[in-house]
Amino acid sequence: MPFNLLDAAPAAGAPGMDYTMIIMLVAMFAILYFFMIRPQQKKQKEIQKFRNSLTVGTRVITAGGLYGTVKDLNNGENYISLEIAKGVTIQIDRNYVFADNDQAARTK
Repeated sequence: MPFNLLDAAPAAGAPGMDYTMIIMLVAMFAILYFFMIRPQQKKQKEIQKFRNSLTVGTRVITAGGLYGTVKDLNNGENYISLEIAKGVTIQIDRNYVFADNDQAARTK
């Protein structure tokens, strides 16, 4: 007996995406947002708040791992003067200051 295409079982679902697939995509995006994107945004805001609150004499750690003390904030400019050793002062971009040295030592 030859195989007839009309005797084949009907397709399992309608062509295209059904509602369960859309719900799964929304749920995956929500999980991604709440566990990855949102905490990163909060951390960035905290770092920016710290950078804006820098004062002369604050001990900081830079992105390159340099420990130093803020000597001049150079208001209006995007850099600060940082003393890394007695008598050695460098200028560093404000965006490369990440942590308060005293606060980092307390969390260890």
